[in-house]
This record gives sequence, structure tokens and C-alpha cells, in this order.
Amino acid sequence: MSGRARLREILEWRGFLDPGPENAISDVAGVRVGHTTLITGSGVLNAGHGPIRTGVTVVLPHDRNLLHEKVGAAVHAINGHGKVMGFEEVREVGVIEAPIALTNTFNVGLVADALLAYAIREDSSVGVEFRSRSLNVVVGETNDGYLNDLRGRHVRQEHVWDAIEAALRSTPGTPIEEGAVGAGTGTGCYGWKGGIGTSSRLVPQEAGGFTVGVLVQSNFGEAPQLVIGGVPVGRHILPPDCTGPLESEAGSIMVVIATDAPLTSRQLGRLCRRAVGGLVRTGSVLGPRSGEFVIAFSTTNRVSHLPAFVTTQETVIADEDAATTWLFPAVVESVEEAILNSIFKAETMTGRDEHKRYALPLENVAKLIASHGGSSIG
Repeated sequence: MSGRARLREILEWRGFLDPGPENAISDVAGVRVGHTTLITGSGVLNAGHGPIRTGVTVVLPHDRNLLHEKVGAAVHAINGHGKVMGFEEVREVGVIEAPIALTNTFNVGLVADALLAYAIREDSSVGVEFRSRSLNVVVGETNDGYLNDLRGRHVRQEHVWDAIEAALRSTPGTPIEEGAVGAGTGTGCYGWKGGIGTSSRLVPQEAGGFTVGVLVQSNFGEAPQLVIGGVPVGRHILPPDCTGPLESEAGSIMVVIATDAPLTSRQLGRLCRRAVGGLVRTGSVLGPRSGEFVIAFSTTNRVSHLPAFVTTQETVIADEDAATTWLFPAVVESVEEAILNSIFKAETMTGRDEHKRYALPLENVAKLIASHGGSSIG
């Protein structure tokens, strides 16, 4: 686990809402996260063989059979410059029925195959029984080719299965690894080393007492754009190899939103669309070659694969305006902080052809923030 600090360990961060106990997506009861990190070799790129700086991250909405206990879900493409898989069926049907996996661009197909193989291994009805002849897997990606050998497609079935098993072994209260781990191993953010980040927010009891948690795979932005708590950090602190001017922004981000609020797929879609607020608060301009994708799910009101009856009774949000008044800022704040955690926790990494992504110098950031009025921001 990275020895670097999270955002709140460096700055006194004030949000509109309080974070959960772990300030992580796992604060939503039942949600689990697992990583497999692949780091091998160094030096000149030998296409197809290395160096390897990549991995896979898996998010489980719960620890039971997701095909038989689906969760309500929604997806949204802020900017569609990417290669995500499984989004159309989620839009049509409104559920997620397999582990959510994040990886690199060239590994989407192999990771999807591994998720399907895992489902077949775990459930003899998959592909056999009439209602189980279809299974939708959801895979997100960002491109880690600056540090990683993309052509090797090094994330294989065993790595995906290991990430799922790691998620299943995780226990409540165990910190989620952030920074250069799993799907974030080879990614960069705002010119610095990026990766996996997570955060959460608690909705007041009078508005339902719900929890919103976010996990991101950050791989976007130009160094001069970075904003932290309203301070234009990127105008003052740049990576050693940054020339300064903005280029055509390339990269992507995957955002996974979890909540225990009993939201419909339509309502979860509204949460998805608010993720853009968190992106913009960190300085993103949603560049022309940057893909931003969002997946949201609710752990409440699970959908049975083989219901006993045509109808059912469940708890729903009676006052949507009252709930979303708090849920929307919970998403924005969690996305913003998860992105910053992904940068704060990431360590300097050297990859193919001696390409390097530097760790954001946290002491310099703290001093800059202090010069703009103190360490208490947000």
C-alpha cells in the first residue's frame, strides 16, 4: 500500500457533507473492491512483452451471486471517447448482474471474457437455463500506454479472478488501496501520476441518512489545469518534464458511484450526470480526446433473476427533490475528492522507454494552499 498521504491527511478539507468512516466507496454497506497490480520489467519497449505497468480493479456491489441478485444501475458517457463494454444493456434494462471491472484500453475484451468465465465457473445455470442464457458484463477502461506495453494485453483471466477474490476477502473497515494500483497502475492525471482514488459522503438523517461512495480510475487532464480547493495549483507547480502550454487533452476517467439510497435506474442516471461537477472542480475541461464514463448502482432493492411473482413491494424515494438536494452534492464532492486522492496517493513511476510520471509534491502543494489563505479549503 502506498506510503503517501490522502488529501485530508495533508489539507484541512471542508465539504458541504461529511465523509463516511473510511471516506471510501466501501462505506456503502456491502460494496467491496479488489485489485491486481502488474509491474514487471524496465527499459526500452519490447512491444507485446513489456515493460508492464497495468492491472485490473473490480468493484462488487455485494458478495452474493450478482446474476441472481442484480442491483439497479445506470451509466452515462460525459464524453464518449473510450471503449467501455456493457453500457447499452444497462441503459436498456437498468441493472448490473456481474462484477464491475476497470482495466486498460487494449484489455477490455480479455477482461470481459474473464468475467464471463468466472460467472460460468460459479453458476452452472449460466448459458444453459433459459433465463440465464445471457449475461451482461460491464468493463471500463483508460489508456495506460504511456507507461505500459499495451500490445501485450497482460491482464489475463487469472488476474481478473484474483481481483474478484481479493474483493471477496476484504472486510469492512479495511482501507482500499489507492494510487498506482490495479487499473490505475499505469495511469496519469493532470500530468502527474494518477490512479485509483475513492471517497464518500453521508446524507443527513432527516434526508434519509444515505451514503454515497465513489471510486475513480483517473487518467486525464493537462498539468496547468489542476485545481485543488479552488486554488490553481497547476499554474504554479508543474512536473519536471512539463513544457507548460496546454496540448489537446487526451486521457480518460472511469467513475463508479455506489449508494444505499433506494433509487431507480432513472434516478441513478441523474446521479451519474452530476459526476461532471466533481471533474470540473478539479480543473477538467473535458477535452476532445478524453473519455469520461460513469457507472452508478444502488445496493438496495435488489432485483431477483427468477422472481416468484410478477410484482413486488419495495421502499422507494417518496420525495425525490428532498433526497437529491443532498445526493447530488454528495456525488460532486465524492468525485472531486476521489480524483485528488488518486493523485495524492500515487508514487512516482517509471515505465516503458524510461517514460516517467512523477508524484505530486505534497509539501509544495500544502505551502501553496497556505499562501492562498490557509490549509482549510474545500
